[in-house]
Amino acid sequence: MWPFKRTQFVPVVRLSGVIAAGGGPLAGNTLALSSLAAPLLKAFTASKLRSVFIVVNSPGGSPVQSNLIFRRIRALAAEHKKRVYVFCEDVAASGGYYIALGGDEIYADPSSIVGSIGVISASFGFNEAIAKLGIERRVYTAGLSKSTLDPFLPEKAEDVERLKELQRDVHDVFIGAVKERRAGLLKGADAELFSGAFWSAPRALDHGLIDGIADMRSKMAELHGDKAKLKVIPLGARGWLARLRQAPMMEQMGGMSGVGIVDPARAISAIEARMLWSRFGL
Repeated sequence: MWPFKRTQFVPVVRLSGVIAAGGGPLAGNTLALSSLAAPLLKAFTASKLRSVFIVVNSPGGSPVQSNLIFRRIRALAAEHKKRVYVFCEDVAASGGYYIALGGDEIYADPSSIVGSIGVISASFGFNEAIAKLGIERRVYTAGLSKSTLDPFLPEKAEDVERLKELQRDVHDVFIGAVKERRAGLLKGADAELFSGAFWSAPRALDHGLIDGIADMRSKMAELHGDKAKLKVIPLGARGWLARLRQAPMMEQMGGMSGVGIVDPARAISAIEARMLWSRFGL
């Protein structure tokens, strides 16, 4: 009798969505360390093989959460002596690329969009609009800077400069992570690499931002042979299951009339997420 031999598998964590604080099963397709800590730990402890695959498909979002997820991946890799392979799908840009830096090697599809190493802040100015409507904005603060960049007040040059200074600090952290993880691989001037521009995968390869054009199955076979399998580590109740769990709550909020209530915060978050994806034609 032949001895039973378990199939070897490579754990796969799929990180898809906008990066935002407070991500979780009921937050839709958002990525945050709070909801990813357990699945990431499982990925690094589930198999005896020394490889962990991470799929990134994100247009970015919170720089803090991006850094926390990136640091957690590197800490787990060091603790469990695993090598991390990242595979970029449609887009790994801005915070999505930041997370991808957690890989010892980064690969992408030929049509993947990679890069956008920069920081952005966008808003609107409504002060003239409300003036035309005869609406007076009344703001009372303790602290001269508490109303900084209030969209209903005229923009101040000193507020803009303060915001730009903050952006430069955050950008420097991002640049530092890129230079640390891609040391000796980057090609091109800093002014171009860190301008916030993004590229197709072949161009990103030319710049040293990724290590090659490859898919997961081909790389798995190359590393572990044809008999190894991929095993996706679930992130929890997301997508349709998350919406199903939300349904009773939304029905209760709508009362007996059957008229649904739109949560303004969720609506705004959905619009912001759509805008992030649309920057890359997605």
